[in-house]
Amino acid sequence: MLFRTNAIDDRVRKILVANLYTKPGTLVTGAANGILAALIAASYTTIPLIFETAVILSVIGVLRVVMAIVLPRLMKRSTKWLELLYELGAFSYCFAVGVLGGMTIYFGLPAAAQLLVTCYAIGYGSGMSSRNAGRPTIAVGGMVLTFAPICVALWLVGDLASRALAVAIVIAFLGMMSIAFQIFRTLRDSVAAAETSARLAEKMQVLARTDVVTNLLNRAGLNHFLVEHLSRRNQSPNLALFWFDLDKFKEVNDALGHQTGDRVLCEMAQRLRSQAKPDAVIGRFGGDEFILACDVRDRREAEAIALALLGEISRPLRIDQHRLEVGCSMGIALYPEDGADIETLMQGADLALYHAKVNGRNQASFFDPSMTRDLVRRREIEAELRLAVQRDELSIFFQPIVDLATGKIRAFEALVRWFHPEKGELRPDEFIPVAEETGAIITLGNWITAQAARAAAQWPDDVTVAVNLSPLQIKAPGAALGILSALREARLPPHRLELEITETVLLDHSKQTEDFMAELSAAGVRFALDDFGTGYSSLGYLNKYPFGKIKVDRSFVSGINAGAKSDAIIRAVSEMASRLGMEIVAEGLETVEQVKTVRAAGCTLGQGYYFSRAVPDYLAGMLLTQERDQLNPKRAAG
Repeated sequence: MLFRTNAIDDRVRKILVANLYTKPGTLVTGAANGILAALIAASYTTIPLIFETAVILSVIGVLRVVMAIVLPRLMKRSTKWLELLYELGAFSYCFAVGVLGGMTIYFGLPAAAQLLVTCYAIGYGSGMSSRNAGRPTIAVGGMVLTFAPICVALWLVGDLASRALAVAIVIAFLGMMSIAFQIFRTLRDSVAAAETSARLAEKMQVLARTDVVTNLLNRAGLNHFLVEHLSRRNQSPNLALFWFDLDKFKEVNDALGHQTGDRVLCEMAQRLRSQAKPDAVIGRFGGDEFILACDVRDRREAEAIALALLGEISRPLRIDQHRLEVGCSMGIALYPEDGADIETLMQGADLALYHAKVNGRNQASFFDPSMTRDLVRRREIEAELRLAVQRDELSIFFQPIVDLATGKIRAFEALVRWFHPEKGELRPDEFIPVAEETGAIITLGNWITAQAARAAAQWPDDVTVAVNLSPLQIKAPGAALGILSALREARLPPHRLELEITETVLLDHSKQTEDFMAELSAAGVRFALDDFGTGYSSLGYLNKYPFGKIKVDRSFVSGINAGAKSDAIIRAVSEMASRLGMEIVAEGLETVEQVKTVRAAGCTLGQGYYFSRAVPDYLAGMLLTQERDQLNPKRAAG
């Protein structure tokens, strides 16, 4: 019969049963001693029953040793059968030992033979109380089967000493049974406590590697499982690592609160799970950044996965009464092409993510070695840009905006130039993105506005100055007040300043942007919609915001897409602007044919190399003087 208890689960039971088969050397020693004692005792008599019992005992002893060595290897998972077979072997052997001892006493073998077998039997039975205490049924059952035949034989002999010995054996049995149960309880509690500690440790380890908001892996869990995943990866030659950064998530947190933000993160985590491969490793790296890694056949499959993930994450979602659109930027690196280990691979994906955000967000970018060089250069520019204003390395150049009907300069667009003492002239597309990423664009933009206003104050009253604004400038605290202060210091009337804003600034429908434009417009500052046609080009912007001018992007004039279709688009925009009382500026004019085309299409103003490149402030003043002299010959003669 198997021992059962509700206090010990299957795992504890398996450990205790396995303990029975540990150190089979003790079984070998016990069996060898038993076989030797049985054969010696049998040699003292001619009684066939005693000899047969000694042979049976020897056979059982040998079989038990073989079973202890072989069975655990053959039956690794069957705890029930391991316990049952051990019980059968132990009980058979104990009963054979007890019967042989009893027969040596009952049939009156020489005292030496009786003492040899009986001492072995009592010693073997006593040893079972401790060795087999892990399974009390075997320990107690073995002692009963060993001691009972001997006690019966002693009692049947009938003399006082024999019966006293029988009673003493019974009392010893009770004591050893108590010891066996005490050892069992201690062993059981120890194993159970160890199992509980192991489960708690495993649970704590899982918690330590899990993000509490999304239930994905956290940064520590990602590092651990990515290393494991890479070490056992054998089905696919490549591993793709996708690094995500949610666009506009900070705005969701600021506007709707962190609880709503957490719900957005949970939704994004669920969307990642739905699109990921079964073997993918997914985690939240921190903030609004996620990482997904999975095996891919080639770069093409990684591209397909990236597109699917971008599409899924970019789908609008509804939280309570709010409809949210949270885009995503993604960097992708491939193993082993982009890195031989996880650390290098993550650095590559991070650089690719940085590149995706710099290029306009809501897109995926694969790692390229040139990104490392670009990053080094950007870091240098970032460090030096903050000192450039103090060192007078930055200058404002002005490009004229000309009336296409009269050829007269109506305005200048202020453009910043950086003349580095060591690197030479740096293009705006090199340092302006860096300034926007680091926040330095706010200081730089305010400086540009102030310098442009000072220069424009020296021009004729009918000439305005246009300044480009960054989204960060608009959202900076006190942005409108700073611009009005710059105008007052330069003594430039507000209506002579025109602020150019791209469509991307208006995409988030920010109340802050509306208030900024309303305050400055009320003061007299004018606004132009820059790069029209390159973004969403929503006509709603023209109705909602106080724009007085539209600048058609140069790609419609001199780009690779310029042609009949672009001409038709310019014509349609010009007609619409005319009806709304707006002026249309054609950018990028380089030839007289282009000037004639856009003028015929309805554009009222033009800007480009055909008229003039951007020039320093003193040359801008000279252009205006020359223009006035040409229009007024008497003034030139005087």
